[in-house]
Amino acid sequence: MWWIYALLSALFASLTAIFSKIGIANVNTDLATAVRTVVILVVAWGIAAARGELQGITLLSRQNILFLILSGLATGLSWIFYYKALQLGKVSQVAPVDKLSVALTIVLSVVILKETLSVKAAIGAFMIIAGTLVLIF
Repeated sequence: MWWIYALLSALFASLTAIFSKIGIANVNTDLATAVRTVVILVVAWGIAAARGELQGITLLSRQNILFLILSGLATGLSWIFYYKALQLGKVSQVAPVDKLSVALTIVLSVVILKETLSVKAAIGAFMIIAGTLVLIF
């Protein structure tokens, strides 16, 4: 079942790149990121409220809050740099390079989370890195 959500994530990430490229034409990318963030804020809180999940906020530990804040900061910086790259480059080049994050995540999951690196994951990460280099150069 997880793979269905992952495929939907990939589909919407793809649409994000296309819609963003169109939306940032002749617009300051920081302003565009701010607008996008407000939409996401409203949608995310709306879904949590509609599903009756807001009472769970009192159960968040300090560690949960700290790492969710750090995740939010990383997301915001990612979006700011992504929009700037989209404004300056082609979607067909920027989006795949952005997906280098997959290979970086595999490496960081081993280093930080101490996850086991399978041969399959290592080969996949290497292929992503190689493909990214082909697109850049």
